[in-house]
Amino acid sequence: MSELEYRYASAVKGGLLFMSHVPNIAFGDRVIISDHKNQLRNGQVVMSSNELIMIQVIEGTEDLDLERTWVRFLEKPFEIALSPDVLGRVFNGIGQPKDGRPPLISTLKRNVNGAPVNPAARSYPKEFIQTGISAIDGLNSLVRGQKLPIFTGSGLTHNRLLAQIVRQAKLLGEESGFAIVFAAMGLSYSDTQYYIENFENNGVLGNVVMFINQADDPPLERLILPRAALTVAEYLAFDKDMHVLVILTDMTNYSEALREISTAKGDVPARKGYPGYLYSDLASIYERAGRIKNRHGSITMMPVVSMPSDDITHPIPDLTGYITEGQIVLARELHNQGIYPPIDISPSLSRLMKDGVGRNDTRDDHIRVANQLYAAYAKALEIRNLASIIGAEDLSDIDQHFLDFADQFEKRFIQQKENEERSIFETLNIAWDLLSILPANLLSRVTEEELAKYHRWKERSEV
Repeated sequence: MSELEYRYASAVKGGLLFMSHVPNIAFGDRVIISDHKNQLRNGQVVMSSNELIMIQVIEGTEDLDLERTWVRFLEKPFEIALSPDVLGRVFNGIGQPKDGRPPLISTLKRNVNGAPVNPAARSYPKEFIQTGISAIDGLNSLVRGQKLPIFTGSGLTHNRLLAQIVRQAKLLGEESGFAIVFAAMGLSYSDTQYYIENFENNGVLGNVVMFINQADDPPLERLILPRAALTVAEYLAFDKDMHVLVILTDMTNYSEALREISTAKGDVPARKGYPGYLYSDLASIYERAGRIKNRHGSITMMPVVSMPSDDITHPIPDLTGYITEGQIVLARELHNQGIYPPIDISPSLSRLMKDGVGRNDTRDDHIRVANQLYAAYAKALEIRNLASIIGAEDLSDIDQHFLDFADQFEKRFIQQKENEERSIFETLNIAWDLLSILPANLLSRVTEEELAKYHRWKERSEV
């Protein structure tokens, strides 16, 4: 424990504690505050100079008596204890137990900000991860080491989708350890209970590490939480050779906490009041996913980003799209039609899909079938718009088939039950069954051999 202990803080403003003329204090250092009731509070140095130290107090500054407050500078950043026993545990944003069990006892502790990785040591993301959800596996495949965010809106079913991914995600043909790090920021009490009970009832909690920050918890804790979660993920992946899927929900809540604290510090605001360093701050989180050469483990990340007013150009989804490798977009229109999961195929994209599917990973026809589904659905949406203007009865027979394809595609491919897990082979078979609604001469993105093997148009009347 550091001997740097001081009394008589100079001022309090909101959740900030100010101290004057405290030398040699580093930005980001952890602080312990002891109040007049001898109760301890956690803090972090958020601004440091020779004249002024600004401390963000996690538990808040309410009832602090400045003349009877002791501040101890630990001369180190926030750290988290690491052990294989971390699996099956629930923590708060700074790594303290939230499940009623004792703290982890370990001599191994690491800085939650992580260690820099030499870009030359990174390995390219590849190898398919099966989520059991057709709209993701078939058209926007997740690969090991990728960052694939989910863009959602208020009231959409991303909570159910995340729980289903946690239950079902697996690597094909590999028995190596697969773990989930679930990091939630700004959750409501009901959402917190939903996730914990869902994981417990489905028997997956033992393979999950949960970090929970609820809506009424301190905003600074919300900033530390994803970094603590990723420190655990790095330990499991690169020390214990596990494949780790990190779920971060919701990065919009994280960014709003960052805006709140930056405003309190007096930082100059940029777009919509967010600090100008929002991009680099998000990148410091997202770029901790990936693979490292000569290491068996990997970190795959699926951050959730709520789009205020369903605006995909809002700064948070906009910047997230620049840093990550694609996006899964949830559509309110599909949700209003009762379709689950309401994944909007047109704007969704996995930029690394081509590196994780094909003959040695899923099936040889996978990428061509996905391209054909995209092309056919895009054409069908154009025809659906035309039908809304001139009426479906005036469309040609071919156009009628495309309308039928669009309806069946949404009902049979995108839509699936919350407890329904489809293998990639089942997903591809459904895709071919849907493509068989269209005549073979319209399917130009698959091979003749694949048409002969999978297409069933011959069982339908000729157009």
